[in-house]
Amino acid sequence: MQRHPVVHSDQSFDVPFSAVQRNVHPYLIFSHRSGISDAQSSTTSTFVTALVFNAAVFGIELAVFTVVRPYFPAIYQPRTYVPPEARRIKPLSQNIFLWPWAVFNANYRDIKDANGLDAYFFVRFLRMIARYLLPVWIVSWIVLLPVTSVGTGTPGLNQFNFGNVGTGNTPRYAAHLILAYIFTFWMFWNIRIEMNHFVSVRQRWLISPANTSHAQANTILVTGVPQRYLTEAALTNLFSHLPGGVRKVWLNRDLKEMPELYDRRMAACQKLESAETGLMNTAAKLRRKQAKKDAKAAKKNGHVSSDTVDGMPLRAGSIADTERGDVALVPANKRPTHRLPLSFMPFALPFIGKEVDSIEWARDEIETTNAGLREARRTLARDVARTSAETPPEVKEGDGEGDSDMKPDADSTQTYPPMNSAFVLFNRQIAAHLAAQSLTHHGPYRMAQKSIGVAPQDIIWSNLNMNPYEARVRVAISWAFTLGLIILWAFPVAFIGAVSNIHSLCSTYSWLAWICKLPSVVVGIITGILPPVLLAVLMMLLPIILRLLSRFEGTPQRTAVERSLMSRYFLFLVIHSFLIVTLSSGIIAALPQLVSNPSGIPALLANNLPKASTFFLTYIILQGLSGTAGGFLQVVALVLYYLRSVSWGTLFPSTTLLVVITIAYSIISPVINGLAFVAFFLFYQVWKYLFLWQLEQPRSGETGGMFFPTAISMSLSGFCRRPEGALMIVLIVLTAFYHMLINNSYDPIMEYLPLSLASKSSSLPEDENRSAAGAQLADNASVHSADAHGEKARARGDTLDSRGSKGRAHTVEDAERGGGAAGDSDESERGVDEDAGPKDFYHPASVEPQRMVWIPRDGLGLGQAEEAAIRERGILVSTAGARMDAQGHVDIEGAPPDEKEIL
Repeated sequence: MQRHPVVHSDQSFDVPFSAVQRNVHPYLIFSHRSGISDAQSSTTSTFVTALVFNAAVFGIELAVFTVVRPYFPAIYQPRTYVPPEARRIKPLSQNIFLWPWAVFNANYRDIKDANGLDAYFFVRFLRMIARYLLPVWIVSWIVLLPVTSVGTGTPGLNQFNFGNVGTGNTPRYAAHLILAYIFTFWMFWNIRIEMNHFVSVRQRWLISPANTSHAQANTILVTGVPQRYLTEAALTNLFSHLPGGVRKVWLNRDLKEMPELYDRRMAACQKLESAETGLMNTAAKLRRKQAKKDAKAAKKNGHVSSDTVDGMPLRAGSIADTERGDVALVPANKRPTHRLPLSFMPFALPFIGKEVDSIEWARDEIETTNAGLREARRTLARDVARTSAETPPEVKEGDGEGDSDMKPDADSTQTYPPMNSAFVLFNRQIAAHLAAQSLTHHGPYRMAQKSIGVAPQDIIWSNLNMNPYEARVRVAISWAFTLGLIILWAFPVAFIGAVSNIHSLCSTYSWLAWICKLPSVVVGIITGILPPVLLAVLMMLLPIILRLLSRFEGTPQRTAVERSLMSRYFLFLVIHSFLIVTLSSGIIAALPQLVSNPSGIPALLANNLPKASTFFLTYIILQGLSGTAGGFLQVVALVLYYLRSVSWGTLFPSTTLLVVITIAYSIISPVINGLAFVAFFLFYQVWKYLFLWQLEQPRSGETGGMFFPTAISMSLSGFCRRPEGALMIVLIVLTAFYHMLINNSYDPIMEYLPLSLASKSSSLPEDENRSAAGAQLADNASVHSADAHGEKARARGDTLDSRGSKGRAHTVEDAERGGGAAGDSDESERGVDEDAGPKDFYHPASVEPQRMVWIPRDGLGLGQAEEAAIRERGILVSTAGARMDAQGHVDIEGAPPDEKEIL
């Protein structure tokens, strides 16, 4: 069973194309013609056709959305009932036709509370661009359209292009030059206003109780820790000079088999959920079939059955038995099954491997992994106790020379030895921010990389033990590969373009002539369907490859991977989707003139660059009309009953690309300004709707809006691509200077908390288990002493994790003992998951309880019977908040039982 339709965005490999902006690469459009060079052949008729077609799609999709919206609240407004009551939003509109007015009047500032600052500043970015384009559109159409078209005699859209001004009318260029300066300074003003707002909102967010009440706000991740400091006491002593001192240190450890056991258990829980739901669906289907058969027989005999289940009649003796077991409802040959992968394969193949009963296999697997994790956690607790008891080392001469102190300790006797990274939790937020900016060690690269505001769910645990020297080498390799990929990417795209023009290839190359002799249907598929599909797959793979390159560098956070992806992906889009299209649309043809007449370069560029403007007009129309209407309708979500998560690393670059295109052509082809304003106004409305009524972003992926200033910097690059004349070079220099000024002004105050606000920051709430945690660090901290403190905490009814495990069973052992009894005489030692003290930044495999198996209730009683059978095996299970109707459809009434408090 799908846990609920509001999906968290903690997956790193979601399909990167947003629901709104169908990220159609320009090559995909060109592939329907004869190649990328045909950008210059776009005509007025092409523009009108694109406008009419996309307007029709826009109207149809919005009409369908208007009709189906009230019937699918789980898709179109899940935030009205899924989140906790305090965070829910009112339904969109009771009147089926008034939803546009409700969206328009909705306050976008509410997104801060609903989905965090990343979502808020993305919508704010769209609003800023729409605000910038409104006067640009009005002024440019009033001034530039007449200036470029009157008295020129050029027909169609080309009469409004910059290049249409002939050599005899050069004074007219003054209008373009003046407006270019005005529009640029208008953008400068908007950027200054928005950056001031960004810094103000982010700093208020940093010191807000909603943020400071989480351990995440007071914790830093330190990597590249030398061996001498890989003890809790050593790091506590090192950072004790900062105000408030250290509350807790978590050493990241090589957990060996534990992550695999944890992943196996998680997969088994998911398999059990889906198998149990499938079993109940089969039972409902068989029941409907039997009910129809019984109804026909009763009607034939003149009898009417009065016993019903969910409005369906019961046949005596088949279902209304005392046990209501699944055997009475579903025959053994119809129970869900699956095949196990072969020993040397990571996944199963159809018809290969042992076939097992999915439900029994999943139950056995959960039991096995629970037992394995329980034993491993006890061993881990002994290793943690050993390092906790060690005294901090003294600094010796020669420390930090070479890289020997960065290598693992070969003589370690610990089963799970520490890796060269750790989390440090401070008592005061300002101490964490000071630690993140301080020079920590006297040796090169030692503890040089520090991250603040880290969420455990955001960590890439496999990257926490990388040697800092190796990391530097990997960064160089990664960027070299990225640049090479950008250069070489044109070859597969060119091949796809050639396939779309297979008829020309057949006539040019005789050895390909056999392709054109194939049946016309096959040739049509090769030329018309295959190229766009191949290109779409190619473009889907690109962000995945770029993410892998960032992870290859040793990036420790998923949000950091997304920020790296944002820069790489934008660079790729600007080169391939803007520059190459622009160059191929006329400059290449003008190369002989450029070489023979260097003094006429500005004029030649001005005459040839506008030749691609009509293509970009159609591109803006596609995104602004079809894309936004698709964002409302959510066809994929409607069909699959699934909402994709937001990937900031691809959403921001694809949006910013449209900004760059618009700015670059705002003077060259002013028609684009009106189209772009409509597009961004619609983007603003649809994303406001999505973040208020549909999407739920988890706190673990929150950066506090740090994607926003990067998007601002990217947008400025559009002002550096205007070839109107020599005076424009001055404007380009001014733009570059302003960019540097903005960076120098705001970079130092964007990420960290300043001392001037330290007094307004709230301290981390006192942890009732802190005394136990302190004893674990200062005393011998044996497993037995921690157990004693844990017993006292449990006797008081305290939770084991005051922040991270709220609403969940404490441990698997607690669940098996009936919810965490205060004592267990059979246990002489406990795992690290049962020790007292905060556990926020332990690896999930070392402390996380088993995920609650969530199955629906049903009218046949099968769900309740399965729940009891699963619970007898010591597995956490619940049927709360989900119900299957007689048709086999599952209705979700809220968040999963083990996530209600976390959401």
